[in-house]
Amino acid sequence: MKNLKVKIINVLSYIFGLGVLIALAVGALSFLGYLFALIIGGDIASLICVIIYEYIYPVLFSFTSIIVLLGLVKMYVAGEKSMAPKSKNKVMDKEKIEENKK
Repeated sequence: MKNLKVKIINVLSYIFGLGVLIALAVGALSFLGYLFALIIGGDIASLICVIIYEYIYPVLFSFTSIIVLLGLVKMYVAGEKSMAPKSKNKVMDKEKIEENKK
């Protein structure tokens, strides 16, 4: 059972990482599209901006939402707690150790 869990975590991590890479690449390409439109100007520039805004961004937002959901599922399956506060006892123990060294 643990072996299956590890395989699921690895697959979800791979999909999440690939999805983040794709989302960043599409975001960078859309930025370059806007920059190119700013440089050339005119009706073609407005057409480029409209295409990016109306066709690329909705797909990108949906895609990134799905990728974030996969990342959260992976964290749940792996038992990771990224935003949970640390135990205060560990901090106090470190302080006691440092005091004892002095």
